[in-house]
Amino acid sequence: MYILSNRLKIFSISLIILGSLGWYYSYSTSHLTLDQVKELLAEESHHGSHSDTTHSMENSNEKHHNTDIHHEGDHNGHSDDAHGHEDEHAEHVLHQIHNRPYAALYVAAFFFMMISLGVLAFYAIQYASQAGWSPVLFRVMEAITYYLLPGALIVLLIAYVGDKHIFIWMDPEVVAHDEIIQGKEGWLNKTSFLIRALIYIGGWSLYRYFSRKFSIAQDQANDNKNFKRNFQISAGFLVFFMYTESMMSWDWIMSVDPHWFSTLFGWYVFASMAVSGITVIALITIYLKSKGLLEYVNDSHLHDLAKFMFGFSVFWAYLWFSQFMLIWYANIPEEVTYFVTRIEMYPIPFFTMFALNFLFPFLVLMNSDYKRVPIFIIMAGVIILIGHYMDVYMMIMPATVIDRYGFGIAEFSSILIFLGLFLLLVFYSLSKEELLAKRNPMIKESENFHY
Repeated sequence: MYILSNRLKIFSISLIILGSLGWYYSYSTSHLTLDQVKELLAEESHHGSHSDTTHSMENSNEKHHNTDIHHEGDHNGHSDDAHGHEDEHAEHVLHQIHNRPYAALYVAAFFFMMISLGVLAFYAIQYASQAGWSPVLFRVMEAITYYLLPGALIVLLIAYVGDKHIFIWMDPEVVAHDEIIQGKEGWLNKTSFLIRALIYIGGWSLYRYFSRKFSIAQDQANDNKNFKRNFQISAGFLVFFMYTESMMSWDWIMSVDPHWFSTLFGWYVFASMAVSGITVIALITIYLKSKGLLEYVNDSHLHDLAKFMFGFSVFWAYLWFSQFMLIWYANIPEEVTYFVTRIEMYPIPFFTMFALNFLFPFLVLMNSDYKRVPIFIIMAGVIILIGHYMDVYMMIMPATVIDRYGFGIAEFSSILIFLGLFLLLVFYSLSKEELLAKRNPMIKESENFHY
């Protein structure tokens, strides 16, 4: 049985405290005045850190994202008023700088939440398909999903507190001047956003609670009734999950760009959360084995986890290219602006993210022998997690901070907060029960799984 060490507790709590202090510092320093922003822009112009092309692109995005709420008609009618334009541009940059701490916190919160949600879906698939290879890993999966309820509630809290700093449709002034958002008010309003979010979180958490309950009860039972119940609720949950995961991705991610939409987006986010979740299962399994635990997990189990990491990386790349190619080739202004913004303003992170999420795991995990070697799985897994954090970053940041992005104290501190919380909750859950689901009817097949 795993015992949560004081060292891990102290380490996790230290990460949370250090991250919180760092985030608060970034939040405090982001609240500049308009005059300070003007000085910053003048200094940047002097040093040439923002080219005319970038400035032009930013102005285009101002219009697209509807942040130019200060009498755009008057601005267009007096375009020769250079001083007025500078004030408006400075105020727009001020909003971007204010948005960054909120956006960084939201990116990290969503990333760790989606890992837990991806594991929950993978866990349900194992039960619904009555998989024989994976029951020795069930306690690891259950521990990771323990983070889901607090993690999802934190994402929702940040969305509400962040308000217009993250979701522009939450700003009444913007909505008043935007006919497209007005047409979506039936869906994009704070009341229905909250109701839907609570339905998502409630459904996911209820399944996790009962599935864990039946899994533990099965260990004490003399029959397979609890296993059968788990099979039934897992099959039902997967139907619920398919709908709510897509709707969640529209609400919590896609709506930061309220003018843009993609019919592939739900699948795209699912692929990201699935590969990230499976990767974390593999990393925690390897860690526990290094501590002398999970002795019944062998290299065939690791091989299967690595196969899923490889397969979902390819699936993610397929969806990424399908979404990108169709939108880019059609060249419809309302759609293509999503990728224009990211390619022209975020070229290095945009294409680096693709390389980390596809090229690296594809090349490392293609070899069947490497899938059995922990060091290769760890190496590929760390790269995959970095890449999919960047993926979430690329979904959120261009819509909230435009070209005022970077990876600094706000981003690093936000990761520390949720990494610490994730480790604390997951390993606490691991310590509550035996690491082997000993009465699962598939457990002998899983223990003897070799090929």
